[in-house]
Amino acid sequence: MREFMKPAAFCAIAVFGLGGIALSHENPWPAAAAQAKAAPTLQVGTVVLRRCEKVPAYCGELDRPMDPAGAIPGRLSIYFEFYPHSGSGRPSGTVVATEGGPGYPATESRNEYLALFGPLRQDRDIVIMDNRGTGKSGAVDCPQLQTAERWTVELVGACGESLGSRAALYSTGYAADDLAAVLAALGIRQIDLYGDSYGTYFAQVFAVRHPGALRSIVLDGAYPLNGPDYAWWPSYAPAMRDKFNIACRRSGPCAKLPGSSIDHILPALEELRAHPFAASAEDDDGKLRRFTASASQLAIVMFASAPAFATVREVDAAARAFTDGDRLPLLRLMAETITGVDSRDPTADVTKWSAGLAAAVMCQDPPQIFDMNLPPALRAAARDRAIATREKAFPGTYAPFTIDEYRGMPLDYSFLDQCVAWPVSPAGHPASQVVAADFQLPDIPALVISGELDNMTTTTDGAAVAAAFKRGRQVHIANSFHVNALPHARSPCAAEIVRRFVQTLAPGDTGCSAKVPPLRLLLRFARHATQLAPAIAEPGNAAAAPALQWVSAAVFTAGDILARLDSNSTGQGDGLRGGRYHIRRGAKATHVSLDKVRWTEDLSVSGAIDRPAGRGEVRAELDLMASDGGSGHINVRWDEGNVPAIARITGEVGGAAVVARHPAP
Repeated sequence: MREFMKPAAFCAIAVFGLGGIALSHENPWPAAAAQAKAAPTLQVGTVVLRRCEKVPAYCGELDRPMDPAGAIPGRLSIYFEFYPHSGSGRPSGTVVATEGGPGYPATESRNEYLALFGPLRQDRDIVIMDNRGTGKSGAVDCPQLQTAERWTVELVGACGESLGSRAALYSTGYAADDLAAVLAALGIRQIDLYGDSYGTYFAQVFAVRHPGALRSIVLDGAYPLNGPDYAWWPSYAPAMRDKFNIACRRSGPCAKLPGSSIDHILPALEELRAHPFAASAEDDDGKLRRFTASASQLAIVMFASAPAFATVREVDAAARAFTDGDRLPLLRLMAETITGVDSRDPTADVTKWSAGLAAAVMCQDPPQIFDMNLPPALRAAARDRAIATREKAFPGTYAPFTIDEYRGMPLDYSFLDQCVAWPVSPAGHPASQVVAADFQLPDIPALVISGELDNMTTTTDGAAVAAAFKRGRQVHIANSFHVNALPHARSPCAAEIVRRFVQTLAPGDTGCSAKVPPLRLLLRFARHATQLAPAIAEPGNAAAAPALQWVSAAVFTAGDILARLDSNSTGQGDGLRGGRYHIRRGAKATHVSLDKVRWTEDLSVSGAIDRPAGRGEVRAELDLMASDGGSGHINVRWDEGNVPAIARITGEVGGAAVVARHPAP
């Protein structure tokens, strides 16, 4: 899900290199860890691995049949990386991390997984495997679907047709069996399995098919294998509404406005519904995007959380600005979401993300609103009947959007239509049969991490998953989005809980999960600085209120850029109303240089912003040039670790000394 039987027989193993260190089945590392790390090859279990060229691991490939049952010919090579524990002696366990998507290769996220489990590597090995059809494990290539900016039913169906009988063999179930075979080859009897997003689906499938291979399981951003009404994704819209309403209630200025956040957004939705129009705006990389501004385009902004922080921070204010005649802020969010929901890397490299694999999994593994055993022509009619019935019985399924408006989102986010033209799976490999209908999850310690503001894998879904394990435990991470144990999360809390759980099989003190600070929402967009409240004068200030309004506009200009740093992929972008900024990322901080950036129409801001990699002090040195000829220079500082975070401002505007404070943007 973008930004979702019998074990296979052990098969032949590809051996890389000769002269490696032979390791016993019970103790795969010699006492001298340094010697092992320096070796060009390494035998683990029955596999000889080679030292990877660009990563601190040993690489291996396992030769596997495409069809473990043997009905469909062909073989593929499953790529994996083995990261040995850093201490001497036997490891105390093995952690396996698996990626989301579907379609992303897990090894491309190795740095995030190593950051999460790095503190445990003294006595734990780590294995990361690219699922079949991803990365270096025979990435599925459907060229037209891979290069399309937006999927169509026809492109998805053509991809399935091009794969022929192989399409059914990219199921999550067979990928789980591949992992079991890799573990058997390495002589690893039990693992602690971590999955994020779609990786949680994979992990549950693995748990059902190979229960004895698990010591524990961690599911970060989890959704269930099935459930009542599951094909309609019924928790999706309620969680989306909660995301905006909760964030508003916890942001003082927004909470003071009458009504809920959804109430604030509804007038803009009604206007878009009544009068859609051709629009264009620049995304967070400064690329001009052309689209139709419509209810469906607003739906994808609100459902997709792409970019997550900017959308929640700004949709409420942007919608209110839209109804007041300032369309640009909301149109920019629409343009940014077009980029945000595109899973491809800039070159559409199939080894970075495979659209074909994503379609194969989503069209075969989860249940659909129609019978996938029907031929596509009859399937389309079944879809139409199902939707008509749903509209009568539950018209508010995706409120505040209609079902048709929801269907106007990209196919791989709305889900309902994407698989209408996918070919019928063969009888020997029927769709939606990754696990038996009456499956049971094993009795193992299970930890489910759910972000409170995650509407993709919702807290409701996470609760259902946790309840399916006899020893399941769900932890809610307050004020947080999708996937929370990896480095991009808003807080290190979930990572600490996950590491403790893997070590002790208990989450321990989870108090930090309730202490993640609320999001700082933007109260309003302004076309002119005179529409803003002035920065609050402090002792020593000599600047009058109009100058302090310029200061407020400059602070908001900095905040507007910072909200887009993590989603920028080119190192440069444009201001909301003009100007340009350039980004230089470092290990400890990100440096942004501003060139006449305009957040309001009447103030351009140049200078520099430095944001620390983690919590710490944000620093900005800003030169102001107003449309009336006034100018100034200010220093802005705030500590992201403080709640509330207050910006302290010194400098001069129009020749008058500025000493002021302002809520951090």
